[in-house]
Amino acid sequence: MNRFALVLKSLFLSLVLSASAFASSVVNINTADASALAAGLTGVGPAKAQAIVEYRQAHGPFKSADQLASVKGIGLATVEKNRDRIELGAAAPGK
Repeated sequence: MNRFALVLKSLFLSLVLSASAFASSVVNINTADASALAAGLTGVGPAKAQAIVEYRQAHGPFKSADQLASVKGIGLATVEKNRDRIELGAAAPGK
């Protein structure tokens, strides 16, 4: 029984660690498509993610994470919840 409990505890710990690693992944808001934005940002579903992509296409790449709050439906609270997940980088050439 002790061996079985140890295996279960080890499995549980592995799952917890892998889940937290997934949750802490970063998303480049200047290059990610709508599905990647929705999957990587808390409080951002498909519609808001599409709004981010459309804003980026209309206004060019984001220069700061705070600029994300200019997108309709995205507020500063959402930016703050995701600050550690937001990555800025240059958009690919031609985009």
